[in-house]
Amino acid sequence: MVDRPVIADAAATGWDETDLGWMRRALQLADRAEREDDEIPVGALLVDAEGELLAEGWNRNITEHDPTAHAEIVAMRRAGSRLGNHRLTGCTLYVTLEPCAMCAMAMVHARVARVVYAASDPKTGACGSVFDLLADPRHNHRVQIDRGPLAEEAGLALRDYFRRKRTTQA
Repeated sequence: MVDRPVIADAAATGWDETDLGWMRRALQLADRAEREDDEIPVGALLVDAEGELLAEGWNRNITEHDPTAHAEIVAMRRAGSRLGNHRLTGCTLYVTLEPCAMCAMAMVHARVARVVYAASDPKTGACGSVFDLLADPRHNHRVQIDRGPLAEEAGLALRDYFRRKRTTQA
């Protein structure tokens, strides 16, 4: 894995240091997914309403032969187990890639308060890029969406991963 410097800081981006700090941790988890498991580098973590870390996750769907083991789902499952509750009310989910439809709907069902994602996903993003599931007024719960902290770093990690995969498979 190539070391990538995190180039954004709070003053330069307008993001507060808390959000940037959690997203930096999510990027570390994404790196772990690739380095340890050769998974697509996506990392996620859940923070409770008081700002305490509840759970972390990274992509595990290939390793676990589980199509639902996306980073967000792994983190939400772990948080639910820790809390002893399927509701994650008041929590913020930080993730390095825009959630897909499955993960977005899991956030609605779990009553996650906010999602912060780094890189947009122009193919399957469900938080505004392709679909806008979290803003659909038919749901009985809305998840606040904040886009873009450390998007360049997250996007670079994903591009590098797929570039290496194409090179080794050619």
